Amino acid sequence: MKNSILFIGDIVGEPGLNAVKEHLSNLIEKYEADFVVANGENVTNGKGITKDEAEELFKLGVDVITTGNHIWDNWHSRPLIAQDDRIIRPNNYPQGNPGRGYKISQSKKGNQIAVVQIQGRSFMYPIDCPFKSIDYVINFLQNKAKVIIVDFHAEATAEKIAMGWHTDGRISALLGTHTHIQTADACLLPNGTAYITDVGMTGPYDSVLGLDKSVALKRFTLQTAHKYKLAENDVHLCGVHLLIDSDTGQALKISSFIIPEFEKSIYEKS
Repeated sequence: MKNSILFIGDIVGEPGLNAVKEHLSNLIEKYEADFVVANGENVTNGKGITKDEAEELFKLGVDVITTGNHIWDNWHSRPLIAQDDRIIRPNNYPQGNPGRGYKISQSKKGNQIAVVQIQGRSFMYPIDCPFKSIDYVINFLQNKAKVIIVDFHAEATAEKIAMGWHTDGRISALLGTHTHIQTADACLLPNGTAYITDVGMTGPYDSVLGLDKSVALKRFTLQTAHKYKLAENDVHLCGVHLLIDSDTGQALKISSFIIPEFEKSIYEKS
């Protein structure tokens, strides 16, 4: 048996949520997906996620929502991740924080799928070691689920690549999030783990990673704080499709997509 899995990259604000509403059902049909994961840490105007938004994603067909460092920026998200175990946060935050870093769910085909989230430390908060944390979770899940999907929420490309090699053959997929730019390196690692450095952003691309351009430019040029303002235009949905052998947990295929695709005219001079 094979699992067909969709992973939707960082959903930013209402524009990103609307893109999921518009395209997810077609993607599920196209790929005959039996399991869907989405990163939702930026759904509420770029910071966190609320109960209403989470329920909307679940109704659209998402099975598990991953988050990241911005989940802590919205106080409404904290009780939510404590109450609903379908919404996970990075496993390597210190004990005492609400929520948990993994979720075991049943796919539409009836087998167990584990979704795990880990956060990097390079250029981010110096939380517990992501490499030791993933080792612990993999050992814990060893006899509970063959298919293990890991969202590695990290800034540094090198740290993500290192985590790919560290987990190769022990998990089904290592999917990078957080930097909001889809990378062109989706591949199958030698021992059967699907890998991509970053899945990309689902949200407004007439922006700086979802942030209004004028605000971003002020932050960079003036080096002072300016109120966050979400961009709205040129919305795209980013994601990957995985085909996983449900008996071995090994990845058979990974393909990335951006909807709608960027036109060549954006890159070419006339």
